[in-house]
Amino acid sequence: MKTKKSFKEALGILVLILLIIGVSVIKFGVAPQTPLIISIGLLILWGRIKKHSWDDIHKGIQEGISTGLVPMIIFILIGALIGVWIAAGIIPSMMVFGFKILNPSIFVPSVFIICAIVGTSIGSAFTTVSTVGIALLGMGTTMGFNPALVAGAIVSGAVFGDKMSPLSDSTNLSAAVSGVDLFRHIKNLMWTTIPALLIALVLFFILGNGQQHADTADITKLVQTLKENFSVNFFALIPILVMFICSWRKIPAIPTLLLSIIVAVVMLFIEKPMTKFGELSSILQDGFVSQTGDASIDALLTRGGVQSMMWSISLIILALALGGLLVEFKVIDSVMKPLSTSLNSTGKLILATALSCIGVNLLVGEQYLSIILPGKAFKKSFDDAGLHPLAMSRVLEDAGAVVNSLVPWSVSGVFIAGALSIPTVDYLPFAFFCLLCPVITVFCGFTGIGIQKQKVKKASIEETVVNQ
Repeated sequence: MKTKKSFKEALGILVLILLIIGVSVIKFGVAPQTPLIISIGLLILWGRIKKHSWDDIHKGIQEGISTGLVPMIIFILIGALIGVWIAAGIIPSMMVFGFKILNPSIFVPSVFIICAIVGTSIGSAFTTVSTVGIALLGMGTTMGFNPALVAGAIVSGAVFGDKMSPLSDSTNLSAAVSGVDLFRHIKNLMWTTIPALLIALVLFFILGNGQQHADTADITKLVQTLKENFSVNFFALIPILVMFICSWRKIPAIPTLLLSIIVAVVMLFIEKPMTKFGELSSILQDGFVSQTGDASIDALLTRGGVQSMMWSISLIILALALGGLLVEFKVIDSVMKPLSTSLNSTGKLILATALSCIGVNLLVGEQYLSIILPGKAFKKSFDDAGLHPLAMSRVLEDAGAVVNSLVPWSVSGVFIAGALSIPTVDYLPFAFFCLLCPVITVFCGFTGIGIQKQKVKKASIEETVVNQ
């Protein structure tokens, strides 16, 4: 017989796992895979002590990993996409056009706005980061900006777009779990999103304006090098246009990425007819190797390929396996359920929900579960408090989906760090939009700003009067 888990015992397990992972990654700089393996081993040992069978353990691992299978396929395709987009001159063309358009004095806030617009249009933070984001990071690094600052602006804009787009999976999921209309949910998000947007924009302007910029001559030289080594032309915008059309037609991510890869491959063969199949295969598998002779450009554009995502995928598999075990052993439920029944104010309820979303992100590393698990646990508490489901859907989005990109071992954090080649802990302090959203949503909870109450139905009122 499986033994029950008390609140204190379950909380102790969660705290221990967070300490093992957090201290190892943040303090000692260890790769997250090692503390995750240790945590999985200890959790399995504890599960056996609690009389869980090996079938339970295998089930938890399998169900945990299964939630990330589609994202992992998307990661593999994006790795191939990055390599062929560079080889076909798409990302170099974006950089050249960007140098001509963007003013260095407002470059960082411009990065934020551009990624926000693209993210909202296509509804995918991953795609935004791995396409436009890479080009903007290359430009920012060349101009002399702190790469972590530029990455923070890219992530903030991409997450803003993912949050506010009706095409976004997480936005649709938050609305569905809470039982509210999608567009009412997006409209209600503005109470926290607009302040976070404005504050982040000001911070990016201040920090970006205070940094040294590269000389115009250096940028001109870089542009010339790109033109000499890559096919830079307006036809490079075709794959980007294809991506927007697919999003507008609501075509899923996997076929969209496959189509984008095919279009880029066709462009590559048109521009470089002598490209051999083996060379193309190497680009798709191992990424593009830049050989311009300029060390800075070669460092920026040597990336991509399926293999570049394998480190990230190994980390995601371990993180999701750990999360699956925590769910199967009812550890998270044992902590959240007592909390959901002991909250006596709107502010405390929203704070507890936000902390639960953040906690699931830290422990499970999967943004869908950071929405689903707290949503299920706290739904009745929101109803009992007389709060409209919109109040819960906003918290799930602000503290669940948005925070995922800030966790080094989460699905989003791992992907972004791999795509931009910048560790999560480096860009985290500059991802202002992501940091502000949960803070503002809790502030609104305690102040009542934008918090809607449930309307009492007329029939219920009449029934109450008759009974009296």
